[in-house]
Amino acid sequence: MDLPDFPVEGGCQCGVVRYRLLASPLSVYNCHCKDCQRFSGAAWSISMPVESDRLEHLSGTLASYDKIADSGRGISMQFCVHCHGWLWNRPQASPALVMLRAGSLDSLNWAVPVGNIWTDSKVAWVDIDPALVNMPGQPASREPLYDAWTELTGKDRP
Repeated sequence: MDLPDFPVEGGCQCGVVRYRLLASPLSVYNCHCKDCQRFSGAAWSISMPVESDRLEHLSGTLASYDKIADSGRGISMQFCVHCHGWLWNRPQASPALVMLRAGSLDSLNWAVPVGNIWTDSKVAWVDIDPALVNMPGQPASREPLYDAWTELTGKDRP
């Protein structure tokens, strides 16, 4: 798979908040937890863990909503203050990471999910590819997802 030439950009629905992703994410995967279903309004959301220093907030004001996730861990959800589009969250247990919502990228053609987490919470009609890295709940480690992304892209982690 070919990655785009970084940096790439994205933003919220109304265009007020813009950001730049400076390098490849650590992985791309689907999250089927109830939080992602509620926040995205879909059966899952596409998560992209990125190192905090590789995400540049360019414009617009963010609103934050701190909550306890399905995993029991604290997260800070980040939204556009104007249109309330969900852009990323910051896991309190991993302050060096930002969990970017891939759907907020200007182009996500290259953001191929390599796995699924919280498969025990998936909606009944979703089929999970058993060849992917799949986890029934919150992974104790994202390393298998990172390794699958490295294998797919042929690029070493930053």
